[in-house]
Amino acid sequence: MNPTTAQPAPAPDQRRSLIGTKVGVVTSDRRDKTRTVTVAYQTRHPKYGKYLKRWTRYHVHDPQNLSKMGDRVEIANCRPISKTKSWRLVRVLESAVAGEAEPVATP
Repeated sequence: MNPTTAQPAPAPDQRRSLIGTKVGVVTSDRRDKTRTVTVAYQTRHPKYGKYLKRWTRYHVHDPQNLSKMGDRVEIANCRPISKTKSWRLVRVLESAVAGEAEPVATP
């Protein structure tokens, strides 16, 4: 390999772009290093055109246990960490006030 044609190593402060990030609310923080995040969205009915509320639950890897129940967080797709966990915590956008976490409606 010729050293003059080698690509320079990226700077340490340069990170990969976050493609496919989502924003949701932590609905469970019972497990160690794992959070359940509910992401709500609206989709249009194919026949009637009415907008319907839907939500999806993701199992998120949180290695430092930074997020708590009710926090609004940003998550990103990553390699599979376990059978159901293939998302990681990027950052906590908004912390929930202690004792005032809003429950997310589930079917």
